[in-house]
Amino acid sequence: MAKNISIFSEKHQHVFTKTSACLNENISTFFILIDEVFSPSEKKLFSTFRIHSFFLPLRDKKQNIMIQSMTGYGKATATFGDKKINVEIKSLNSKAMDLSTRIAPLYREKEMEIRNLITKTLERGKVDFCIWIEKDATETATPINAALVENYYNQIKAISDNCHIPVPEDWFATLLRMPDVLTRVDIQELSDEEWEVASKAIEEALQHLVDFRIQEGAALEKKFTEKVDNIERLLKSIEPYEKERVAKIRERITDALEKTISVDYDKNRLEQELIYYIEKLDINEEKQRLANHLKYFRETMAGGHGQGKKLGFIAQEMGREINTTGSKSNHAEMQNIVVQMKDELEQIKEQVLNVM
Repeated sequence: MAKNISIFSEKHQHVFTKTSACLNENISTFFILIDEVFSPSEKKLFSTFRIHSFFLPLRDKKQNIMIQSMTGYGKATATFGDKKINVEIKSLNSKAMDLSTRIAPLYREKEMEIRNLITKTLERGKVDFCIWIEKDATETATPINAALVENYYNQIKAISDNCHIPVPEDWFATLLRMPDVLTRVDIQELSDEEWEVASKAIEEALQHLVDFRIQEGAALEKKFTEKVDNIERLLKSIEPYEKERVAKIRERITDALEKTISVDYDKNRLEQELIYYIEKLDINEEKQRLANHLKYFRETMAGGHGQGKKLGFIAQEMGREINTTGSKSNHAEMQNIVVQMKDELEQIKEQVLNVM
């Protein structure tokens, strides 16, 4: 941004500091500022670039950032002369960038540039990229080398006269089977103009794929929010059974002592042992940590794309707390709730693998 501002004098820089607010209030306000501050020669500079694209980062900072899926598809076509340039790109989930390309021979010299652009734009995923050229059928027909046909004809006729060998009855069938008569010798060079058209098609296909990823990411975010809400609701539903569980444990131990031993026992000592036993089954720490993990999961989702691995690690920690809660529950209803939480978490783990 600072680099672009430097083309104007310092007295104009305050316009750019107001731009973000202007764009949010009314786009016409921005053009009024330009008209009031810049001279006619300076205003011509604005016609050399796209105003919307130039100030898009300022507008984007005001918008919500969402996670992106690694699944996507993009396609674009462009024409240059008699050529139709086709670009197709698709991506699936992967731990790192795994890029495979199929590039038309004419564009192979630009392979590294294409790879760098794809890697920079998509970051992660198993990506398949393909660019190919279609031409008019009249242009793609293999030409017959007339000079070579004439040369073969003269040679065969001379051999026939010298060696007294009869000439072929079907000259065309014989001559067209001779080497290199139908071989295309078509050496093409990639012009700057054609590459500019092709590169724009590649960028357009990439943008379509990114838009697809954002759309899928919004669906994933909605799914994750629903599942996290469900886990939080199930976690709160455990509380009534915790108090009931303590009373049941006390009653079960007391009944066992009276029925099996049938002797008097020290009730104070029993209370101490019960407290020790119940402390071992206490799940308050697990509940607190799980609540913190759920909160952190939400915050990480709000951090935008590139959070897939972190979300996976958080889901693993959530699983540990849920498992510990289940092992300590010692209550049928609580264990049923834990199973439901595991089911919700498993659905999160399946989908988080697709988050970039």
